[in-house]
Amino acid sequence: MNESILETVRAMIGPAADYEAYDTDLIVHINTYLGVLNQLGIGVKGFYIEDNSATWSDFLGEQENRAGVTLNEVKSYIYLRVRLAFDTPASSTLTAEYNKQIDELGWRLNTKIETGLYGSAS
Repeated sequence: MNESILETVRAMIGPAADYEAYDTDLIVHINTYLGVLNQLGIGVKGFYIEDNSATWSDFLGEQENRAGVTLNEVKSYIYLRVRLAFDTPASSTLTAEYNKQIDELGWRLNTKIETGLYGSAS
């Protein structure tokens, strides 16, 4: 899988996949949460993005092909974290639901690391 991390998150946040006005903001938030995943042992150590050239495969490195890797969990985690930081919903109910999903994804990813399903980070 060679999808651009920035383009994926941008498309999920909207308004359009090619709307680049907020790329700097998105990049800062994406890098923050890629760092959080690194602390959990997920992804290439010290990985960050600068533009739309970095891909999910670049971030996951060898972990992409190991048993237990679920790319959609990583994408969802990054999206939800960036969404809350970049465009917090006006509804406290929706914010709480996002936080619940983030907590569950974080727990699941951490469990995969602790049980060896992901292997070690590169």
